[in-house]
Amino acid sequence: MTGTLVLAGTPIGDVEDAPPRLAAELAAAEVIAAEDTRRLRRLTQALGVHTTGRVVSYFEGNESARTPELVEALTNGARVLLVTDAGMPSVSDPGYRLVAAAVERDIKVTAVPGPSAVLTALAVSGLPVDRFCFEGFLPRKAGERLARLRDVAAERRTLVYFEAPHRLDDTLAAMAEAFGADRRAAVCRELTKTYEEVKRGPLKDLAAWAAEGVRGEITIVVEGAPEPGPEDLDAEELVRRVRAREEAGERRKEAIAAVAAEAGLPKREVFDAVVAAKNAP
Repeated sequence: MTGTLVLAGTPIGDVEDAPPRLAAELAAAEVIAAEDTRRLRRLTQALGVHTTGRVVSYFEGNESARTPELVEALTNGARVLLVTDAGMPSVSDPGYRLVAAAVERDIKVTAVPGPSAVLTALAVSGLPVDRFCFEGFLPRKAGERLARLRDVAAERRTLVYFEAPHRLDDTLAAMAEAFGADRRAAVCRELTKTYEEVKRGPLKDLAAWAAEGVRGEITIVVEGAPEPGPEDLDAEELVRRVRAREEAGERRKEAIAAVAAEAGLPKREVFDAVVAAKNAP
């Protein structure tokens, strides 16, 4: 009988945010895979937990090499607990490879939900949270970073990023260039910790603020692109919207009428765009 892989969320700042089940899982696990064994030791001391399981390191540098060892333990019936330095494993932290390998072998994977910098930053940002996407860390090289940002410049969902404090000013400046200087954003620093700070404003203002130097763990939340007005919708976008409605089951006539209403355009203009696309070589 195979074992169970448990992904456990750990506090992102205040240790009192640790879920009660975390202490129980730490005490019961036969193998504990930790991103930093020293941080794990401090966490167990703070929680008053005595661990009896074997502790192994599991971080970016050894993730590929150590995954087979942990899969073998799971195959032999062990309960393996995976913890990272802060937040949920796999979310910009080690874990994905191990989860994928366990799923491939039909090994049970479960989780102890815990604090999340992504959700915490979203909640306090003051920006729309009904639809969002998490983009993780941006590339370090300036050109690659700007290209990545331009790829999502038209994304209408709220965007969430992690960033290192020494790159924050450059990243915010690149965001202002790619998204527009007046796009709203929030920089969330040291969430749940003593010096927690949330700085909100247009990207241009946040970039100027960050140029003075910022410390701590950083999460950036950026407002999505505004819904395009009639003057912003080209023929290609109109056709894309009609096709999306047709694929969802609407008849073409109804889809054209709906898209025209959404865009504030005459139905004839949308119809002409659809016909032109159909006849294009």
